[in-house]
Amino acid sequence: MRLDPIERPDNLIMRVAYRIVERKFGKVVTPLKVIYARKPLFLMVFALIDLLLNKSVTLPASFRLLFQIYVSMLNGCSFCQDARQALAVQRRIGIEKFQALKEYRVSPLFDERERAALAFAEEFSTNKYVSDKIFAELTKQFTEREIVELVWMNAAENYFNALAVPLGIKMDGLRALAEERAITIDKRPHQEV
Repeated sequence: MRLDPIERPDNLIMRVAYRIVERKFGKVVTPLKVIYARKPLFLMVFALIDLLLNKSVTLPASFRLLFQIYVSMLNGCSFCQDARQALAVQRRIGIEKFQALKEYRVSPLFDERERAALAFAEEFSTNKYVSDKIFAELTKQFTEREIVELVWMNAAENYFNALAVPLGIKMDGLRALAEERAITIDKRPHQEV
């Protein structure tokens, strides 16, 4: 990592943010300690993008996570992949497809709609260009509104990847923490209400 994490921020908003994130993931994530602790106002951008992603994008959560993880893979952002997989575990979304993303073109786990979206993500993230052929496939599988959502999600994920990668922010072990928490929750005795 290229900048040292700030473990104890002096800003009250950041101390609250640390607590919220620690409850959600089981630890304070590195981008919070490296980026947002130094520039707390940037946290508002993150919060707005996260809010829009979860409240405004109509594509299913499992599809969104699959798409985001693939963009992060293409951009080499291991932190973002880890964080998205942790969310998938928290939401009890199977991770089999995430593990097969590199073979999405031929794997029977993926449908044509997913293949079209992943091909779009791959072409844009790799070349910063989208061919007419790839875009035509999108129009066969998605409405115009969904295409705009895909383009926006791709831009948002590229933005987050562009923050983490240059600063050398790596995996935080969030998926493993989410899996441990899920096992702990599953082992609790069930109470009748």
